[in-house]
Amino acid sequence: MPFKPGTRVDQYEILAPLGSGGMGEVYRAKDLKLGREVAIKVLRAEWASDPERLKRFALEARSASALNHPNLITIYDIGQVESTPYIAMEFVEGKTLRELLASEPLQTRRILQWAAQAADGLAKAHSSGIVHRDLKPENLMVSNDGFIKILDFGLAKLVPQKDAVSESLATAALTEPGVLLGTVGYMSPEQAAGRAVDHRSDQFSFGAILYEMATREHAFQRETAVQTLTAILEAEPEPLANLNPTLPAPFRWIVERCLAKDPQERYGSSRDLARELRDLRDHLAEVASTPSRDFAPRARGRRRAGVITLLGALAALVVVLFWNVEGLRERILGRASPARVESLAVLPLENLSGDPEEEYFADGMTEALISDLAKISALKVISRTSVMQYKGVRKPLPEIARELKVDAVVEGSVMRSGDRVRITAQLIQATTDRHLWAESYERDLQDVLGLQSELARTIAGEIQIKLTPRDEARLAGAGTVNPQAYEAYLKGLYHWNKLTEEGTRKGFEYFHQALQSDPNYAPAHARLAYTFLLAARAGFAPPKEAYPKAKEAALKALELDETLAEAHAALGRVKFLFDWDWAGAERELKRAIELDSNNATAHQVYALYLSGMGRGDEAIAEIQRAQELDPLSLVTSLSVANIFLSARRYERAIDVFRNTLEMDSSFAPAHVGLGYAYQFQGDYNEAVAAFQRAARLSPADPVVINGLATVYAKSGRREEAQKLLDELKEMSRRRFVAPVYVGTVYAGLGDNNEAMAWLERAYEERDDNLAGARGGLWFDGLRTDPRFRDLMRRMGLPP
Repeated sequence: MPFKPGTRVDQYEILAPLGSGGMGEVYRAKDLKLGREVAIKVLRAEWASDPERLKRFALEARSASALNHPNLITIYDIGQVESTPYIAMEFVEGKTLRELLASEPLQTRRILQWAAQAADGLAKAHSSGIVHRDLKPENLMVSNDGFIKILDFGLAKLVPQKDAVSESLATAALTEPGVLLGTVGYMSPEQAAGRAVDHRSDQFSFGAILYEMATREHAFQRETAVQTLTAILEAEPEPLANLNPTLPAPFRWIVERCLAKDPQERYGSSRDLARELRDLRDHLAEVASTPSRDFAPRARGRRRAGVITLLGALAALVVVLFWNVEGLRERILGRASPARVESLAVLPLENLSGDPEEEYFADGMTEALISDLAKISALKVISRTSVMQYKGVRKPLPEIARELKVDAVVEGSVMRSGDRVRITAQLIQATTDRHLWAESYERDLQDVLGLQSELARTIAGEIQIKLTPRDEARLAGAGTVNPQAYEAYLKGLYHWNKLTEEGTRKGFEYFHQALQSDPNYAPAHARLAYTFLLAARAGFAPPKEAYPKAKEAALKALELDETLAEAHAALGRVKFLFDWDWAGAERELKRAIELDSNNATAHQVYALYLSGMGRGDEAIAEIQRAQELDPLSLVTSLSVANIFLSARRYERAIDVFRNTLEMDSSFAPAHVGLGYAYQFQGDYNEAVAAFQRAARLSPADPVVINGLATVYAKSGRREEAQKLLDELKEMSRRRFVAPVYVGTVYAGLGDNNEAMAWLERAYEERDDNLAGARGGLWFDGLRTDPRFRDLMRRMGLPP
């Protein structure tokens, strides 16, 4: 609907019309709340009657509003006025590229300057999973201070592809012959054919714009829109060298690659496209300084144009070799030195479905890719727990790489449509932010395991990591998977990884669903084992109930797949914490690490085992390896501190507990650990303060109550200790409470008879806390008691 100056649209006052187009009218307006000028785009009224279109509009606008880049128009707000949707966006004073192209030729220097800026904006949006789909000179605004801004990013998806084509054709059909209107001239071949598009479609449109900037002619213009679409699908544009032989050769190569008919032949990443344009702008300044108005006319003849083209190409080649643009000197002269990549992180894959309910699928694909890459023994791969800290976080890749201490990162996206899965991934050298490789894969869901293995093998090949025969066999062993089982499995992972009681319950349900669909799906059996282990360690279920079920599930997983490292790690944990089969536990944990040296959990549990066996130095080395693989994991950091604590290196333990709390000050177990470290050091005041902080965060946790009661007992505050002891005993009547917790409080009070009675109860109930009794500081007051030594003997532990 048209608005007159002075009309109020929510908090905005309309000042003047700016123009109109296929999507609606645009107005200059004032934000009365913030006192700034904005542009208001009021969308076509008929869209308000289509709920699905409005839903897509809101989703796309929200996605685009998250973009923050100097070459992208910022979206401030979305709303509706009289049932008509509108968006409020940044107002830029300047001219569109279309207006500038109509006024005068562009100098090559200016072309490169604006092209690099626009490509930077494209790369930013594409890395966030947003595709424009309607790039054209009208959607590129040049501000009065010379900066390119891309308009309407993300909003073009509001018009379905088939609608976009038909609307452009309908518009063109009403015009005079030879006049090209709408977006037809800038569509990619896949867009013109009505096929699905991704970021590479924008690259084609961008290439058509670059072609026009350099020649002032359309790449595919014909007399009618239908003929233009046919040219896009079948014809090649006239070579740039014929129209503007003064263009640097690398620029022509970039445009030609963007205009490739096959999307696979374009840039795998728009980041790579932007970098090549920036390098041209920076390193080919002399070549790029010739004004476009000095184009050699076609009438001068083919021979002269050919000579000029050859001389231009030779000059460009000299400059390219001199400046070593994009490492081309080494490539041409045969001295390419591949990037050295020995460690990498897979950043959370972006969910491009637009449905938040599909997040479990993107997270599951991320974990699966991590697991497959982790099978490569020569490569260090960061664990899922640490990389998921970057989900939804926008940080420069070099900064992420420094935090994770890796040479390269893999980032990408996943799109699922029915039983089809598409994964787009790119490999980036972290220190230089240099794009090394990119590819897209699409398969049926039942073939997704093969897709993941192929992706892992390709990445290994790109970074020239030598695969051992065992690596090759494990990566090649992927078969098909039951789609229903796999989907339930991924949902189970999503909930299990929350590490909450509710998440554990839901994970259990989904893993059972997976096994109902496919009883022979080994990974679901292994994860079911971990679900029972988590339930036991967190106190959600008694050890005698949970550990046998965990063992049964782990053994079933190994019966189906003996090479499943996580199943060996789960079995090793059962043998360590419940069976007290010390030799068997070490054997299983070492086997897990042999099969998957990147399994941080296996390293962590093995470190705790070594600590429990009194092998402190080995334990410290092992837990440090786990932390290298999972540097941002609170649980791993906590284990590091606890192992230092068990080794009686109190100051070191205190430092690590504090570092853990710097990551998350609300992590109650770290406050508990800090309390114990101060207690064993003899600083009871600091110990009490630490336990009280934990109690405020988790007041009903038996671990917290035990710690506070113990320090009260040790510090002479017996009445307060007794009160908390009674609370623990009362709690044990309603739910499982580890008997060791009660026994250690009695030991702190000096009542060894009650302490040993509760430890005997712990022995009968197979309390997993007894596994650390041999070296645990909590039992120091009982070590001279013959009954305690006999308990250690019955557990099979040496004195």
